[in-house]
Amino acid sequence: MPVPTTPIRRLLVSLLLCCALLSGAVACGGDEGAGTAETATPTSAASAEKQKFAKTRFVANAGLAAGATYQWIVKPYREGRFEKGADGRTFALVKAGLAGAFAYNRLKAAVENAKNDPLLAKAVAPLTAGIDKLKGLGTKLRNGEAGEADIASFESVIKDVKDAGRSAGAPVTDKVPSVSQLGG
Repeated sequence: MPVPTTPIRRLLVSLLLCCALLSGAVACGGDEGAGTAETATPTSAASAEKQKFAKTRFVANAGLAAGATYQWIVKPYREGRFEKGADGRTFALVKAGLAGAFAYNRLKAAVENAKNDPLLAKAVAPLTAGIDKLKGLGTKLRNGEAGEADIASFESVIKDVKDAGRSAGAPVTDKVPSVSQLGG
């Protein structure tokens, strides 16, 4: 009697989804307390170094967020990979969810980096509210609940961050992270 493969596939997909959700939660969960010791007792050398590399760190973090958003969210959405019945839909949704959480995390880091550069701080400050609106989109993407408006909001925030960087003399280019980087 042949063994049915459908239940095994469902089990594997469920296992993959659980691992992806768990790794996404773990990867994004530990940043609240990071840096508090450093900010509690700043030295002039640490402050000078932070300011010196603020633009570089901003460009790196914003570039990773932009690359993740385009490669793993916008492009698959435009290609119809998130539609019901599409080949590889589940995996595309998992990657998009991870990319959403990753992009949100990198955008928050970019804003923190921008605070250490006076010109960047002025350019990026108005974008904080838009970035905060992206917080739950990773989960919406992972669950297959994201629509055109959600994708457009990601694109809009990324465009605004790129424009702010360009106006402050820190042009941002897309840097696509690997799937393993998305999961932490």
